[in-house]
Order: sequence, then C-alpha cells, then structure tokens
Amino acid sequence: VRPPRDPHAFTVPPPPPALTAPSGIAKLNGVNIWYWDTGGPGEVVVFQHAMTGSGHVWGYQQQVFREAGYRVIGYPRRSYRDTTSDKPSDSNAVEDMRQLMDHLKVDKCHVVGTAGGGLLAGGWALHHPQRTRTITIAHSIISLTSPEVRALWPLLGQAWVQHLPHGVSELSPSYRALAKEGHAMWTDLAHRARPVSEQKGLPSQPYGGPDTLADIAKLGAVPTLLIYGDADLNASPPVGRLFNRTIPGSELVILNECGHSGYWERPALFNAAVLEFMKRRG
Repeated sequence: VRPPRDPHAFTVPPPPPALTAPSGIAKLNGVNIWYWDTGGPGEVVVFQHAMTGSGHVWGYQQQVFREAGYRVIGYPRRSYRDTTSDKPSDSNAVEDMRQLMDHLKVDKCHVVGTAGGGLLAGGWALHHPQRTRTITIAHSIISLTSPEVRALWPLLGQAWVQHLPHGVSELSPSYRALAKEGHAMWTDLAHRARPVSEQKGLPSQPYGGPDTLADIAKLGAVPTLLIYGDADLNASPPVGRLFNRTIPGSELVILNECGHSGYWERPALFNAAVLEFMKRRG
C-alpha cells in the first residue's frame, strides 16, 4: 500500500522567469542605483535582496506581483551588482532607499526584505512608518547587535561556517537534493552579486536597521509579516517566534523544507503568503 502523498512536501519549482521590467540608473547623492520598475498605477512593492543576492534575483516575484495589480520595484544596494558608489560605507541603506523612493516619486510602499534585506525593511519601517504600508521580513535576524537575537543565531561564532559555500548554508537539503538547475542558477546569481566591498576589502555599507529588541518592537507601528524556514541554518524558527512575540500585531509563517531563501526555494508559498497579507492588511 502506497502512503498518501504529503501535500506539504517540497516540490521543485520551475526555473524563474526572466526579469522584463524596464530598468534605469538613478543618479543620487553619492550613489548611482540601478533599478527596475514595472510601473503602473497600483500600490508600490519594493523588494530588498539578501547579502548574497542583488536586484536580479526576483524572477519568481516580479511578474506575479505585477499581475496582482502592484507596481513592483527592485534594486541592488550600494556596492552590489550594477549599483556604483565611490564610498560604499558612506550613508546607510535606509537613506539610499529614501533617496530612490523620492526620485521615483513613491510616497508610500510595501517593503519585502529577505535575510540582509530584512535589516533594511526593519530600518525603513522604524524610520519612515508614515511611508510604509506593510513590511515583510523573511529569514532575517533584523538586528546584528541585539544580544537576545544573537543568542538564537546558531551559526554565530562557528569558525567552520566561513568555509561553507553559500549554497550549502543558505539552501535547504531538500532543495539542494532535488532542484539541481535552480541550485546552479541561485549560486550563479550569488556569485555575480558579490559586493565590491568584499572584493576590494572596503567597508560595507551600514543598513540603518534596528539595534535592539526595543527598536524591533517599534515595528508594530506598521503591519508586519514574518517568514522563516524550518531548515534555515542562519535565521531559525526560534528567531521568528521571538520577533513574533516582540512585534505587536505581527504574523508569522514557517515554510517547511525551506532554508534561508524562501523567495527562491518555495516561491509559490512565499508569494501567496505575502500577497494575501498585503491585500488583507495593507
């Protein structure tokens, strides 16, 4: 007798569609930001990439969110692929986002940030709540300094971690076992997105995100969705549950058989959760 099929089991997503939205260069104070923008009259959604990503990683999201009626924007942060600055550490990522939103005449937006992009999403909501419809923070520790968060960071202080390929530390075993093509594409995008600051030994740009658990609690001023993966070595479910308890009114989704890159590993579940949340609470 064959056991019943598990409807929640990992399934291999098809390759991501190519990014087709018009792109441009925003020449701002101290930085030239490459961006893409689907345009349109809908509410704006801004995607913020991980430290191992860039504005080029959102193939699974760009068209889906546009077809849902949103104006969708993505870009690489300072010192990442296609965005240039003579001073990568000058200013912070929240201020660069403010400059870009002003340049694109965006008054208010949803922000979706994964991993390192979650630090920026939190910083944006903390400093610009009046310009924020909702935030989605996925697979992120949000604060690099909070002792309560650092205590739940399983890879903190482990010397062997630096020798792991990013594709091993950030993608789930299920994904690596079954999605060979997607694994190769993710790895290629991560390699090409490597910050110039790492290549040249220059300091990285500060994020401008929350510093303490008390700062993170202030994110309750805007509707907040938290997404974490049950196979994430970097930001495990206990981190998400801590934030869920800390941020008033926040909602938590745990993706099964998912690592640190839910937007890529489990895009159908990721997109559905974010779209439903934004529609209901944005």
